[in-house]
Amino acid sequence: MEYEQIEIPAEGEQVTVVDGELSVPDNPIIPVIYGDGTGKDVTPAAIEVLSAAAEATGREVHWMRLYAGESARERYGENLPEETIDTLREFRVGMKGPLTTPVGSGFRSLNVALRKTLDLYANVRPTFYLDGVPSPIREPRKMDMVCFREATEDVYAGIEWEAGTPEVEQVRSFVEDEMGFEHTIHDGEVGIGLKPITEFGTKRLVRRAIDYALEHDRTYVTLVHKGNIMKYTEGAFRDWGYEVAEEEYGDEVITEDTLWEERDGKPPAGTVVVNDRIADAMLQWLILRPEDYDILALPNLNGDYISDAAGAQVGGLGIAPGSNIGDGRILAEPVHGSSPKHAGKDKVNPTAMILSGHILFDYLGWSDAGDLIIDALEDTIGDGIVTYDLERQMDGATKVATSEFAAEVAERIKSIA
Repeated sequence: MEYEQIEIPAEGEQVTVVDGELSVPDNPIIPVIYGDGTGKDVTPAAIEVLSAAAEATGREVHWMRLYAGESARERYGENLPEETIDTLREFRVGMKGPLTTPVGSGFRSLNVALRKTLDLYANVRPTFYLDGVPSPIREPRKMDMVCFREATEDVYAGIEWEAGTPEVEQVRSFVEDEMGFEHTIHDGEVGIGLKPITEFGTKRLVRRAIDYALEHDRTYVTLVHKGNIMKYTEGAFRDWGYEVAEEEYGDEVITEDTLWEERDGKPPAGTVVVNDRIADAMLQWLILRPEDYDILALPNLNGDYISDAAGAQVGGLGIAPGSNIGDGRILAEPVHGSSPKHAGKDKVNPTAMILSGHILFDYLGWSDAGDLIIDALEDTIGDGIVTYDLERQMDGATKVATSEFAAEVAERIKSIA
């Protein structure tokens, strides 16, 4: 395939899939979308740190610039060029900064479009504490969990109709007259949306969450839902999740009921325990007993709220990483938005973007490089060298720019290695 406007690095090799397994060279070509707003600040900073970690472990990343959002409108005259999608599809792995999503009118989310077009069905958000980061809770180190949020259906299906349109009245009439829900919707204008949750979408997400738990020696996978109210959507999510656990994994996976009935609440080594919690109750368990939870598997909207709440406990969205994973594909990205008012000021915290790269490296099997990144971040923050968002919460800290923070972390990677 030819890319007229995308410059492919002259050196470097593609990540491929061989016999169902990812094949990663030591000199991979990794596409990167800088993003909108502060993406222009945090993405180059992350690239500097990630490149240093790769080099320190005998590897070299060849970054390939792609375009979406504002940069794509300037270059292509559209928000999400086919060239960008085709390149991500072919090269399989990538990283992106935040892209702006307007509220109300305007184009729909480019982040959602990328996830759905590339079938990146698992939005994976690890939440763990970095030593030295200010936290609003007493024991932030107890938080160490990974949210697997379904990324293609539920509210991300995008099925909704605007108030006052003929289409919404048609749907309303069908719901009331044909389906028998009279006197359920209030009189007057109404917006209506649907939240499909499928067996297919649920099972592949839960399967990935369980596989991750087995591969990373985690004990609990918790299905988080609102099935007590939405019995046929989120209740079905719970039931289908248990079906995966009970029918596909044999002795490797047991349910919480079995754990207490047969093992007195003590899981055997190497076994994953699947349980479930109501979504609103899960928000309190995040605070009261975070140490009891390892992996959460959630429908889309629950996953958005709960992963953000978890991130707040370890320092906020400025350090909250994320990634979008499909079968043999990953697009790593931070949880935070583009914050246009801070764009180009070289002041925001790049840690979330750096840690998103850490997830990417873990996916590639570069755990040694990932460990260097964590050590260097903790070393830098522990010495009080931080961006403005953390400096204002710390006594005696030194405030540095985005680029200066990245340079400091990169230098410490070199010294640690």
